[in-house]
Amino acid sequence: MSVPTSTSTSTATATGSVRPVRSVLAGAAACGALLLGAVVAAPSVASAAPEPPAAPVASAAPAASPVSVTVDPVGLIAPDGRRVTLSGTYRCTDASGPVLVGSSVRQEPAVTRYGVGGTRAQCDGRTHRWENTGSVPSDALKAGAADVEVTLVELRPVGGLPLPLFHASLRQDITLDRG
Repeated sequence: MSVPTSTSTSTATATGSVRPVRSVLAGAAACGALLLGAVVAAPSVASAAPEPPAAPVASAAPAASPVSVTVDPVGLIAPDGRRVTLSGTYRCTDASGPVLVGSSVRQEPAVTRYGVGGTRAQCDGRTHRWENTGSVPSDALKAGAADVEVTLVELRPVGGLPLPLFHASLRQDITLDRG
């Protein structure tokens, strides 16, 4: 049995750099990351066909990526510190299985990430809002700077077994405000 992979998958970081992810090990690591609420992002791909010599030169903006995920710069934490709400947008196409938007959050100096809910995605090529709310241990998080990861993952049926196919992932610094 083979693990489905996407040849155009990449990882985006908060600094904006994009690194290709092409190995099966990355897919396996991403499976584990899904359980923790991690994320992967597909890059914008622009291709230009060579122009015939006699044709006039035309310029066009590159097409937007058919897959994307964002995180809003501000999340909410309940006054008691036990409920967290994160939100943003996503866009995806061509899914043959259910697609989920998973998210997680952590604050320094802790290394523990806390999963914050999950949302079923609609992959119709349009941009949609997502919002995940989840519970965290008391005093695990507080208002202030936080690191969020969001993942757009499809559970694609392969031989009757749903295997994860990561469409998009983003890690971003945000602010948690008391809500």
